[in-house]
Amino acid sequence: MKNARISLDQAYIDQVKQNVSPHWGELGWVTYKRTYARWLPEYNRAEEWDETVKRVVEGNINLDPRLTDSPSEDVVEELTDEAKRLFKLIYGLASTPSGRNLWVSGTDYQRRNGDSLNNCWFIAIKPQKYGDSHIVPDYLDKNQEALSMPFSFVFDQLMKGGGVGFSVVQDNIQKIPSVDNKIDLTIVIDKASASYDDSVKLGATDKSEWVKQNQNSDDYIYYNLPDTREGWVLANARLIDMHFKETNPENKQKLVLDISGIRPYGAKIHGFGGTASGPMPLVEMLFEINDIINNRVGTKITSVDGTDICNLIGKTVVAGNVRRSAELALGSNDDQDFITMKQDKDKLYHHRWASNNSVAIDAKFDGYEPIAAGIRENGEPGVVNLDLSRNYGRIIDGYQEGIDGEVEGTNPCGEISLANGEPCNLFEVFPYIAEEQGWDLKEVFKLATRYTKRVTFSEYDWEVSRNIIYKNRRIGVSMSGIQDWLLNDLGHRVVTGFEDSIDEETGAKIKKPIYDPKGIKMVEEAYQAVIDADQDYSKALNCNPSIKHTTVKPSGTVAKLAGASEGMHFHYAGYLIQRIRFQASDPLLKALDACGYYSEPDIYSPNTICVEFPLRAAHADSKNFASAGTVSIEEQFATQAFLQTYWSDNAVSCTVTFQSDEGDKITSLFKQYRNVIKSTSLLPYYGGSLEQAPKEPIDKETYEERKAKISGDVATVFAEQHDDQKDIELVDQTDCESGACPVK
Repeated sequence: MKNARISLDQAYIDQVKQNVSPHWGELGWVTYKRTYARWLPEYNRAEEWDETVKRVVEGNINLDPRLTDSPSEDVVEELTDEAKRLFKLIYGLASTPSGRNLWVSGTDYQRRNGDSLNNCWFIAIKPQKYGDSHIVPDYLDKNQEALSMPFSFVFDQLMKGGGVGFSVVQDNIQKIPSVDNKIDLTIVIDKASASYDDSVKLGATDKSEWVKQNQNSDDYIYYNLPDTREGWVLANARLIDMHFKETNPENKQKLVLDISGIRPYGAKIHGFGGTASGPMPLVEMLFEINDIINNRVGTKITSVDGTDICNLIGKTVVAGNVRRSAELALGSNDDQDFITMKQDKDKLYHHRWASNNSVAIDAKFDGYEPIAAGIRENGEPGVVNLDLSRNYGRIIDGYQEGIDGEVEGTNPCGEISLANGEPCNLFEVFPYIAEEQGWDLKEVFKLATRYTKRVTFSEYDWEVSRNIIYKNRRIGVSMSGIQDWLLNDLGHRVVTGFEDSIDEETGAKIKKPIYDPKGIKMVEEAYQAVIDADQDYSKALNCNPSIKHTTVKPSGTVAKLAGASEGMHFHYAGYLIQRIRFQASDPLLKALDACGYYSEPDIYSPNTICVEFPLRAAHADSKNFASAGTVSIEEQFATQAFLQTYWSDNAVSCTVTFQSDEGDKITSLFKQYRNVIKSTSLLPYYGGSLEQAPKEPIDKETYEERKAKISGDVATVFAEQHDDQKDIELVDQTDCESGACPVK
């Protein structure tokens, strides 16, 4: 059988570049250059935007499975035309794939790692089989259940740059057997290793000394870690499984791990990119995980233990390289130990910061006040309504029993409800910008749908993921700049007011939101365009229609590219200073300085420069403009409910901001929207009170004064300086407004 490959013609690309101007936000080009532009060693420079878009589109369009089976000329022509339209759409920044796709699509890394195009994953913490996965411990049968499996899944996906939601609800924790064995863990390292001194300080043992003392002994398991991602995962798996008789076939209680071959701190990571952390974070993690499980001999691991193990894994992945660990822990709503675990400040600062924590609720749940009290105190826990996720698509479509019945949790930002092993699969549309550029929104949403559908044909590494992905084909077509779009097309916000009403179930008095009918029609037409496109493409590909299709992701760096408001969120302020942190060695700083941007040393991190960008929100001067600092908590809940009702059949990610005098409204609003909102989280609105705050509201006059000091185009000046460098990134960026997700 002959395969075909779709490539974009350079003449067409040049034509688009001549006729279409990318809708860069005021931070857009700088964010792109330091986040998604890959290094081109043959040219000794980073990609330009058209090169990135070409790579991304070609990487995606060639996932169409028809291309692997002697495709007809019609199919090749169809996909070639689609690739051109996708290029034009993304190049103009009327839409973009997720940040993961901007970074990975079309690379060798994508071709080697099928999981790499998906942002985030979900796994249940309970014994599971590895199956036909790329990682299977050699001491296990592939169909044997082992507690190590979900932790291996978490470790593997985090190291590949994905985020992971995990469930430690009691139904899962109760499936874990009692701990049988106390394991004596020894970590050895050769003196020749550059990491020797630092590892020994953390408890590692000199390898030659250990060999001398144990040359006549065989009462241990010895594992020499290869210098690979899989080696780290398998070492942790062996440690966990040795604690249980069923997964310790040799029945030994001593484990020796040899870390001599692990590359030292600062060495290049050639696949995902970035630099290595050295073995030190792994050494610390393994000893601490062993202590947690050893302390449970004769009893069972708890939900807190499971969360701690995942948090320690996340902390290890973050250390020393470009990956940002994103985790969401989902616990039972009556599990007080889980709910209060972050009150232990020592452990919070040590590792429990690594996850956002939420509780699972159902239709009968009524205990919102303790949750609201926790939110008022520290912004947690969030809430995930599994009943709504399992039995509803869009709320307007009504109760559909078991329509998504295998859902067990969510991704870290909460916009996609997921089954065990399932990932989110995202594409972002900026409808306000698309209309401004003359696109038919039905065409835009069709292209977005087909892009995400093709991602489901990747070669996935884990059997648990392959099975559920090929069954559900779940996609997540999202919108960002929603507030910009609605305000532009309606002339006002979609919530036009509130009317007095009565909760039919409880009899409580409520303020029922009133939505603009035109706004309802706008999002319903967009939803139908996605459904129609999925049905047509699924038929052409001979695969299942997607179980769910639409969402609202919180967005972050991707929204910055286009200068749009993030997801459904309101702009932080009409005018503001956005502070972006750069590595002190970044040659972009010279270009920014030449253009007049103010910068100063970062007061929180060494070798870091903080640059200030004055920003103006779209429609900032409209009388109907509202920002996160002025919009009420009631309107934010109502807006999330609007999108869950008429647009999203998955979920809507929203971090509701509330003022100090609004905290006592949280409980009643949770109750009012209990049958509408699938997941939500809340945080106090801080404004710009912190020194060098990432966002600082300013007035129009200050904005104009700051803008007047800026001259020249950074991209043009930077190109003239010819001074780019490899492996330079922005500091502490995220693909989500909430800060929960990895940037790429």
